Amino acid sequence: QVQLVESGGGLVQAGGALRLSCAASENILTINAMAWYRQAPGKQRELVARLTRGGGTNYADSVKGRFTISRDNAKNTVYLQMNSLKLEDTAVYYCKAEKVSWATGRTSEYWGQGTQVTVSS
Repeated sequence: QVQLVESGGGLVQAGGALRLSCAASENILTINAMAWYRQAPGKQRELVARLTRGGGTNYADSVKGRFTISRDNAKNTVYLQMNSLKLEDTAVYYCKAEKVSWATGRTSEYWGQGTQVTVSS
């Protein structure tokens, strides 16, 4: 089981920046993909950014050009650099790990506890 711990959330003014971190309990190179999701009050959880083991990335249209997902393999940590933050970026941000079993081919998903990001005007 992969354990994930997010950090780096907080209160920031619109136009500012934050960097979120997600520390995994095991070698992230054994994990098929890492992703950041967010959930605003009254809304469904949505994908923000995803990074595959091979280095491929994809982003929600709403964050393209502003957010960057990256990783530090030595630290088993994935980051989400968020620039030019907008009011609508306010949400709880969650880290997710997707791990495929070599034996069964089944994908297991693991979630962190979430970190609050609040963007103020």
